[in-house]
Amino acid sequence: MLYLYAKAVHIIFVITWMAGLFYMVRLFIYHTEAKQKPTQEYDVLHRQFVVMESKLWWIITTPSMYLAIVAGLTMLYVVPGLLQAGWMHVKLTFVLGLVAYHFICQRIMFRLKHETNRWTSIRLRMWNELATVILFAIVFAVVLKSAINWIYGVLGLLLLSIMLMLAVKIYKKIRDRD
Repeated sequence: MLYLYAKAVHIIFVITWMAGLFYMVRLFIYHTEAKQKPTQEYDVLHRQFVVMESKLWWIITTPSMYLAIVAGLTMLYVVPGLLQAGWMHVKLTFVLGLVAYHFICQRIMFRLKHETNRWTSIRLRMWNELATVILFAIVFAVVLKSAINWIYGVLGLLLLSIMLMLAVKIYKKIRDRD
């Protein structure tokens, strides 16, 4: 029964973690684009974005990451045989990638706060899509388990990445026309 409770908690906090990451990078994009505003307007927006980013990060996103990890480790403790499954190795590899993504976002947040960030809004848009690719990889690894066909899986992720990058570039062209 502990496994099922841990699984439910894990799913809930993975969802809130991902929501936080997705929204956080959107805030980074808007924060970066605010630099194009007049100085006085930017100063007001900058202060507001710093508050919004900080609250989202420290109240929702980071606690959700830790709770998702603790719940996941609890499941592995209760059912240690999961560590023998190949799909679990794939999942954990992508989870490590997501944790790294999380801390890179934290560094971006600090740089935006101190006005030392050099990432453009288009680069941030592409960065945002990386979280989507990692999420897809994790979900497919968990759902398909041993049915993973590596060739199709890798090609599918590559195709998804290309489609997302193209969507970002098309969006930029449409936006630049307006």
